[in-house]
Amino acid sequence: MRLKGKRVLILVEEHYEDLELHYPRLRLREEGAEVVVGGTGKPAYSGKRGTTAKPDADVKELRAEDFDGVVIPGGWAPDKLRISPAVLRLVRDLNKLRRPIAAICHAGSVLVSADVVRGRRVTSYVSVADDLRLAGAEWVDAPVMVDGNLVTSRVPEDLPDFCRELITQLERPPR
Repeated sequence: MRLKGKRVLILVEEHYEDLELHYPRLRLREEGAEVVVGGTGKPAYSGKRGTTAKPDADVKELRAEDFDGVVIPGGWAPDKLRISPAVLRLVRDLNKLRRPIAAICHAGSVLVSADVVRGRRVTSYVSVADDLRLAGAEWVDAPVMVDGNLVTSRVPEDLPDFCRELITQLERPPR
């Protein structure tokens, strides 16, 4: 139970990439973390592949100080997450606290809107690469990139690497 006592937020919105939410949630729980799924106000969200995620809380009511890190799944959900002021506030605040921010696939667009990638080395689904570059990041095509508190990956096939690096980052004492 490497993450006993840790509390991790996973963001959710409509049409999230199913594996990119459920796989990290299960891995984090397996390591002993308390996982909170935070949504933007709906009682349930549908994944692209048909699974359902029920949020534990509304992001408007959450504070970055109460979490040791955040996971942002991809799919089409990031298009909605990136226009939520509460989501952007949480991501910015977690970044200021230097807590792990893990974004996979299209979730890089949330990092762009939160303005936390300038001068950072990241990866994402290839269609988000230009957005990340234009926001001042160096984009690389790799299964996982860790730059400070940012953990980024490209696609569901990268989930083992993504979760391994996220868990490693969560184990470290705050910087």
